[in-house]
Amino acid sequence: MSATVRTRFAPSPTGFLHVGGARTALFSWAYARRHGGSFILRIEDTDLERSTQASIDAILNGMSWLGLDWDEGPYYQMQRLARYAELAQQLVRDGQAYWCYASREELEALREAQRARGEKPRYDGRWRPENVRGRTPPAGVQPVLRLRNPDSGTVAWNDLVKGPIEIANAELDDLVLLRADGVPTYNFGVVVDDLDMAISHCIRGDDHVNNTPRQINIYRALGAPTPAFAHVPMILGADGERLSKRHGAVSVMQYAEDGYLPEALLNYLARLGWSHGNDEVFSLEQFVEWFDLDRISRSPAQFNPEKLAWLNQQHLRARDDRLLAEEVAPRLAARGIGIAAGPELARVAALYKDRVTTLEELADAAAPFYVEVYPGAELLARHLTDAARDALRLLRERLETVVWERPQLNQALKDVVAARGLKLPELAIPLRVVLTGQAQTPSIDAVLEAFGRDTVLARLARHG
Repeated sequence: MSATVRTRFAPSPTGFLHVGGARTALFSWAYARRHGGSFILRIEDTDLERSTQASIDAILNGMSWLGLDWDEGPYYQMQRLARYAELAQQLVRDGQAYWCYASREELEALREAQRARGEKPRYDGRWRPENVRGRTPPAGVQPVLRLRNPDSGTVAWNDLVKGPIEIANAELDDLVLLRADGVPTYNFGVVVDDLDMAISHCIRGDDHVNNTPRQINIYRALGAPTPAFAHVPMILGADGERLSKRHGAVSVMQYAEDGYLPEALLNYLARLGWSHGNDEVFSLEQFVEWFDLDRISRSPAQFNPEKLAWLNQQHLRARDDRLLAEEVAPRLAARGIGIAAGPELARVAALYKDRVTTLEELADAAAPFYVEVYPGAELLARHLTDAARDALRLLRERLETVVWERPQLNQALKDVVAARGLKLPELAIPLRVVLTGQAQTPSIDAVLEAFGRDTVLARLARHG
């Protein structure tokens, strides 16, 4: 690919970064990285009623957590109003746009009349220059700027995901470019920004397909080349409806809070509507190496929380124990447990990372190693029989002097079992209950090693 690739992600700061937006950002980012190009972040903050700084912060935090670094930006549309006004005046001078003084009430009456006649509601061009010769604009009315859309012909493009698309100009009306307050509409702002930022590939959700012919006509009116368009199918819930809160968490940072790894979420989002053979688990670096637009499906993808959880589990298992300790320590601190992210916590993380799905579950599993555990009465009655108590007393004596390493701890367990004529589970399960409050844990000798001598002896003494 000879031309410089420049892609962008342009969210509106009216809420959090949701998984659909994150997937669009991922595809745009990966395409730029794959082709040695640039990835631009732009904040489309012209919805003054709904845009908030909190939403901007949430978007930036989500992008940073995912590791989708941008090369330029973030740019903000509300800081570029002078540029939109400049190109608006150019369009007026060139006869490609005109000022429209129709009131909101007037336009609503027009639409109602059209609907009554069974027609598609659309602006009728009443303030086009050829229709208002000799007519004086009404006093005190701030006009909007409209594009002089072509009356005939078609708008066609070869979508890099959906293939050839063609729309008749007769289906389009003269869309508003600038509102009365001088703020650009979505379509005008996007075109000016993508033009100024030299965007080569516009990768976005397919809910924007209907905007594309309008935007192409704006490019043509400006005498500017258009970028390549790639419209990615939307993400649906398991019920086939558009993904929403009722399907579970849709905020990227909610997944962070719930203990998902960013690389696992990216891995899952990459597989939503894109594939590389039968590969399921892969790194972000591998995805960039494989990614291209021709592998994106034309059909909507279905979000499967169980599949995401499985992928998170795979990435947890592969994660370095020291990194896991660093990620679990703050979660333990949130539970009131102050423990450094050192070798001790790394050893506990290594014990449980094959048995949990999220960092939150890993923190839950690690907590008993650092706080007093009080097993329930029913659990104690079931497992702490007289024979079990006798065996635990003998084990405590052996553990006072044994070398505190797995092989020697394992031998001590075997010696006690043999001395009391028990099977290993008859000792190991009561021991697990006393130490962790649970009947099932990883290998009991590894658990003993991770707890340390002092804690093990103290908890055995409490139940002796």
